[in-house]
Amino acid sequence: MGVANLTEPEALGDQANSPDAAPLPANLPESLPQLEAPPAGSPRGYIRLAVMDGKGIKHRKCALDECKFPLYNYKNGRFCETHLDLRNKCGIIPCGLPVRYPGALTCNSQSHIDWHKQYENRFSRLSFPGVQRVIRRQQIAQAEEGSTQPRGPTLRVELHGLGDTPGDQVVHTFKAKSIHCLQTVQWACGVPIGWGKCYRSESASQVLCILNNIWANHPDFRPSYIAYDNACDLLRYIATQNATDIWLTTTKFIVDAWHYIGHKATDVVCRTRCNPAPMDGSQPDLVLTQEDSNGQVHQTRAFNTETAEQLNSWLNGFESQLRQMSDVNYDFFVHVLMLIYAEMTEKKIHAKDMELTDEFWDRVNGLDVDA
Repeated sequence: MGVANLTEPEALGDQANSPDAAPLPANLPESLPQLEAPPAGSPRGYIRLAVMDGKGIKHRKCALDECKFPLYNYKNGRFCETHLDLRNKCGIIPCGLPVRYPGALTCNSQSHIDWHKQYENRFSRLSFPGVQRVIRRQQIAQAEEGSTQPRGPTLRVELHGLGDTPGDQVVHTFKAKSIHCLQTVQWACGVPIGWGKCYRSESASQVLCILNNIWANHPDFRPSYIAYDNACDLLRYIATQNATDIWLTTTKFIVDAWHYIGHKATDVVCRTRCNPAPMDGSQPDLVLTQEDSNGQVHQTRAFNTETAEQLNSWLNGFESQLRQMSDVNYDFFVHVLMLIYAEMTEKKIHAKDMELTDEFWDRVNGLDVDA
């Protein structure tokens, strides 16, 4: 829980009305009925907040960007079973000519052969001392340019162009690709709910697909809030793609507290609909008024919106194993890790005596606990 010192919607001033401000989608509801404060004296009930984040733990897949299928040969293969015939075609896309001999990666075109050799020299033989030399040369070049901006060490490997195509835009199948990230979803208490994989990027469409899969069989148990580092773009995507999407009426999407600070003040959707701790009283379930040990009253965030970051940090210890696995082993291992993490979290909740009581659930289920 942290001090709720984030920007109020009313404090945006002229920034929200500037020409650069992104407009609100017309079909966004002003408020969600299930999140409004009940009449005075009525019980508040309870709400659920889920936290979502992407983690760059990957496994290999087919070398074609648009393909999601696993490799046919995980030892040294490049393609899935469906695209296995591409082994006999030039790896430069869209060449399509036969390879110059079995096992070769390019056709007889000298330009393609040369570009592949350059690619191998840049990537296949990189060693740690070699990386250090490249970084050192880049830092020297930066100093000679007179740049005053401090930068950390970077490795920018540049490839020569192929014809009119810049080197970094040449599409090829010289090596297997990897999925983009592992997407995890959990309750604010830390217990995992579900997970999925983004294949080419952490796009709003793929993230929405993961959410739909998790709650496909439990539509009535969707969370009241979802905290996500890019919640504003996800909300904008849902509103523009499907004006009647059920997520618009069941769940409020908020940006987690850490990333919200860095979002643009001109993004009206973000500042007015995705604020994790609005100070105007519009979301009493997100902001609590508490008195500290010194008797000072201040407002705090009611939920920990960084639980996904904490789970992903724990997953770092298994990254090296997961990267070498096939898709089946990867999926099984991740699922087992989620079950283990759930057990660990539940034990911590029990040790702190923070479990929800039977009386609480009786009230949730409408039972008369005073009878």
